[in-house]
Amino acid sequence: MRTLRRWLLLACLWPLGVLSASEILLTGNQDSPGVEHFVQALRERRPADTVRFVPVDELPRPARLSPNIRLILLDSASLEWRLGETAGPPALALRVSRVQAEKRLGSLRPTYLCLLWSDPPLDRQLRLARYLLPQARRVGVLYAQHSQFLVEELRRAARPLGLEIVAEAWPDPRDSRPLQTLLQHSDVLLGIDDPQLYNSKTAKNLLLSSYARQMALIGPNAGFVRAGALASTLSDQNDWLAVLDRLLDQPPGRWPRTLYPDHFSVVGNQQVARALGIEAIDPERAALALAEGERRP
Repeated sequence: MRTLRRWLLLACLWPLGVLSASEILLTGNQDSPGVEHFVQALRERRPADTVRFVPVDELPRPARLSPNIRLILLDSASLEWRLGETAGPPALALRVSRVQAEKRLGSLRPTYLCLLWSDPPLDRQLRLARYLLPQARRVGVLYAQHSQFLVEELRRAARPLGLEIVAEAWPDPRDSRPLQTLLQHSDVLLGIDDPQLYNSKTAKNLLLSSYARQMALIGPNAGFVRAGALASTLSDQNDWLAVLDRLLDQPPGRWPRTLYPDHFSVVGNQQVARALGIEAIDPERAALALAEGERRP
């Protein structure tokens, strides 16, 4: 009788196990070793699910996909494909910055999309600036047409920290006058992840100009830190996998419209810190301090 009861229990639970498994489809412009590594890492996290990658140009229209598929968009090409029509399965969109979304969507947040922001949260970047440079009060921010909307958000986030945002429009990065004006009235620069302003062509001017005034640049991303910015926060592949794992356990109807990862790390340029006379950056200690600040009400 005990064996019979055990088999009856397993028979009752078996359908639940089947229902919990999902087909997870990742798509992007093309396959690559980095994409393969990401897909494999997600596959290892979710052994009960079917996880596969298909290039976006090999997929049918979104409406022709099964509504039960869990869809993950890996780049702008796949996002454009999903935006092509409202019908189709909900999607988790990775590698989308706030500025990119503003340029493409404006204030629209389609109900079938969960946008997972690739740029670091502005309030977190501000707290990093205050942590590393406690004497700095005036935070200089350059903005362009599609990043202007972030300035007021920065001001709201800066007030509780006792910081002042000094914003300057920079419509033409070939004209250095707005940058020089901003440097004259700021204690630290905060870079917004706007590719019109922060790119390989503007990096030299931005970094050398700030060095000339012994001024630190925070952000806008880890690439700029390697190039010569002081520090930034970032979320790596493991942080994003943890977010996906959690969201994929939920029905799509509960996915938020937008989301930043809870977990992050701090990357610093020690050579720049020495050149600016700033205490050596302890990334782990800095990340813990920032995380503790986020947990406060």
